[in-house]
Amino acid sequence: MNLYKNIVRITVILTLLITFGACKGTKSITGGEVNPKLSAKNIINAHYSNEPKFKTLRGRVKIDYTNGDDSQGVNVSLRMEKDKVIWMSAPLGVVKAHITPEKVSFYNKLQNEYFDGDFSYLSDMLGTELDFEKVQNLLLGNAVMDLRKEKFNSEVNNGNYQLRPKAAQEFFKILFQLEPKNFKIASQQISQPASSRQLTANYTYQDISGKILPEDIKIVAEEKGEVTTIDLSFRNLELDKSMTFPYKVPNGYDKITLK
Repeated sequence: MNLYKNIVRITVILTLLITFGACKGTKSITGGEVNPKLSAKNIINAHYSNEPKFKTLRGRVKIDYTNGDDSQGVNVSLRMEKDKVIWMSAPLGVVKAHITPEKVSFYNKLQNEYFDGDFSYLSDMLGTELDFEKVQNLLLGNAVMDLRKEKFNSEVNNGNYQLRPKAAQEFFKILFQLEPKNFKIASQQISQPASSRQLTANYTYQDISGKILPEDIKIVAEEKGEVTTIDLSFRNLELDKSMTFPYKVPNGYDKITLK
């Protein structure tokens, strides 16, 4: 798979690097003691009370991608208006992406082609229904599903709070671990045993100007023995700056269909 297709796959799986911060006051988050008596409800409430708030972000993210014998690394520029638009540009603008809650779009200057569609491709590829909000949560260190709408059993596992649904899911299995210091997601896993599919995201965090945000995210997607690994490192990010999201498919480009 060439670099362009890798960037496309990264864009599709992650729908872009949604985190934010500033260039000062950054330090890794460690420590925190678990309270084995804490109820699942209190753990979930603490998780949502620590959700970061912002309007816009910009910065750079280093992406390392591995799929079998194929490995690539790239630094990308990103801009975002929370809940509205995500914009990404590969070096020299070779690939640009523009994602909204309604659609996923990107174009490739090297091959004069573009894609314009909805989230069905992401959902088919990962074997679970995805939308803008779920992908945003995945990248912010928030639970991909609304934990307040389900009943969970809680336990302590490897120094984290672990949540499992009380009611068995018909087609999927889900598992969440939250770190004890700030109740952010340490790991979240969605699996579809019947199709041999599994998506796991593991997080480390940093304190940026008093806000707890992902520092590194390791995403592993498995399907029928094939493993794709994507490592994201968030650096030099700023929030709530005025910005634009320039995106226009050049004339004469061919529309492609992703399968």
